[in-house]
Amino acid sequence: MQDNLESNYDCANAGDDLHQLKQELESLREQQVENKESQETINRLENQISFILNKCDINH
Repeated sequence: MQDNLESNYDCANAGDDLHQLKQELESLREQQVENKESQETINRLENQISFILNKCDINH
């Protein structure tokens, strides 16, 4: 999964990418590590998930 999603993102990859992103996010949340770096990673993952959902018009 790339760190920066672009406007030309291929929605054909959305299913696999969303699954991977959600797993990463859940794993981080389960660790309950509360530091700036982990919070930034959680924010990045949430933003990527939102981007894909919006870009590919997916209802969650």
